[in-house]
Amino acid sequence: MSRLPELDPAELTPAQKRVYDHVAAMHTGHVRGPWALALRDPELLEHSHALYERLCVNTKLGKRLFELMVLVVARQWTSQFEWHTHEKYAREHGISDAAIDAIRARRAPHFERNDEQIVYDVVTELSETKALDAATYARALAEFGEDMLLELISAAGLYTMVAMLLNAFDVPVPATAQQIGRAHV
Repeated sequence: MSRLPELDPAELTPAQKRVYDHVAAMHTGHVRGPWALALRDPELLEHSHALYERLCVNTKLGKRLFELMVLVVARQWTSQFEWHTHEKYAREHGISDAAIDAIRARRAPHFERNDEQIVYDVVTELSETKALDAATYARALAEFGEDMLLELISAAGLYTMVAMLLNAFDVPVPATAQQIGRAHV
């Protein structure tokens, strides 16, 4: 069970209900994970979900690269809920089983596509070193251009926030979910 109990939709304030209905309509009738947490502050949920809509639903990266980015962030943060939710989407959108398994095991994956390698390198380097060296930046800029690189980094930041929320409030995954191991610290 999460550290915060789920809110009963029948007991929401009018502001919560308005935002709840919008989010539920986009997520097959469900408000779960980070959105359920943020519902306690409807303004926070409204703004964070608007950013999600821009960066995730209307992504310029395409779903394949977007889902790869989410897996790299989820693994960096050992975010069980985030990993469980997005692993299937990564497979559906063309990320290889071998790459997914390597990321899960904290091994450097081998990618057939250069754009996937660059997404992995950018997100991993930023997560681990808190910076992006000149060579990685130049490769990413040459591959994606300014707009897509800005979007990649912004989306990784959004999903870092999501991972932090999910981990801090201990949002559970189904008992049948394959867990990713904790980081070695």
